[in-house]
Amino acid sequence: MFSSFRNRFGIPSVISVIALVFAMFGGAYAASNDSGSGAKATASAKKGPRGPRGPKGPAGPAGPQGPAGAAGAKGDKGDTGAAGSNGSQGPIGPTGKTGATGATGATGLSGFTETLPSKKTETGTWVAGPNDEGAMVPLSFNIPLENAPVAVHFVKLDGKEYTGEKAGVTPVNCLGEAEDPTAPPGHVCIYEAFNFEVVGGWSGSEFFNQVYATGVTFLYGISKGQVASGTFAVTAP
Repeated sequence: MFSSFRNRFGIPSVISVIALVFAMFGGAYAASNDSGSGAKATASAKKGPRGPRGPKGPAGPAGPQGPAGAAGAKGDKGDTGAAGSNGSQGPIGPTGKTGATGATGATGLSGFTETLPSKKTETGTWVAGPNDEGAMVPLSFNIPLENAPVAVHFVKLDGKEYTGEKAGVTPVNCLGEAEDPTAPPGHVCIYEAFNFEVVGGWSGSEFFNQVYATGVTFLYGISKGQVASGTFAVTAP
């Protein structure tokens, strides 16, 4: 059949017919797959230009918070800030009241004094050491009196007062004691504070007892191995 067809129409005619058949078959196939809406382009259609960008839509809702990240490394120490300016001075408080002026003290004695002032008292100590025939005890006044004392008194350890050779009596002139000796103006009071096995003691003999403006001496009867001591006071007239 094909050969008779070829012989009748010739080879060029046959090729033309075959080409026409394929063209018709392809067009029918394309038409059967087209939706007719024109929205879908064929494979051989060119892509058209992009249209303008539309407006930005509204932001969507915030998503849930993510887990905390790991702590970062400690940063370097910052530079020291500049010193701040001094604050303003506060208000000055009220001035306090001035206190009353104290009384002027009495004028005291100053400098060297040649004699003990009137009614002033000075004190000292004495001691009588071992002696087979008695001890002469000197009492020197640190500050001389202007005049010699008028009387010398002795207060024994038993508390009796002696003046000269008179028997001991209750003190009438020497009202102090060995720890705190006193004497009236113009008098010397000698106080016995300690004796060890003394038998004789004070002797008021005017022959041995000498009275001066610079001091006095008195005889104290004492034997070997005995000792006595005490204090004295003298007050200027």
